[in-house]
Amino acid sequence: MKLLLAIAPERFRDEELETPRRIFEEAGIDVDIASTVAGTCTGMLGCTAEAAMTFDDADPDEYAGIVVVGGSGSQDHLWGSKRLIAVVRAFFEQGKVVAAICLAPVVLARAGILAGRQATVYPSPAAVQEMKKAGANLLEIPVVADMQVVTANGPGAAAQFADTIITKLEC
Repeated sequence: MKLLLAIAPERFRDEELETPRRIFEEAGIDVDIASTVAGTCTGMLGCTAEAAMTFDDADPDEYAGIVVVGGSGSQDHLWGSKRLIAVVRAFFEQGKVVAAICLAPVVLARAGILAGRQATVYPSPAAVQEMKKAGANLLEIPVVADMQVVTANGPGAAAQFADTIITKLEC
């Protein structure tokens, strides 16, 4: 089993990548990292990660799900990525796990998959506005799972987020 982890090329939230990646790998789940550009990506706290591919190269058929990592870079680089939004929609339409943490659930909102669903997001005014505009039922709790969609509100929820994703993969 393999997951696609989507990160911003800069200012992704380190713990939101590192903690789930470690938990997935310990559970025997392989991960690939993708971004808007291939190569070295830098986190808000200085962590680096290698994006093996761009979103253009990502094939949903090769993965059990997608996990979109948050951080301030997600608002600048991921919210408006038409290709990432299309990839997220493709995963959703195939019934696969679609997950996002921190500011990244806005990508799911813009993909049109949160209307009428329960979700959470980091409570920045812009993120909350985007989620409500998309018709999401926002909950102020760390992790929300609604069918195959998993959202979390920030770095403190990273471990619970990863565990919830694993539970959904096992369904």
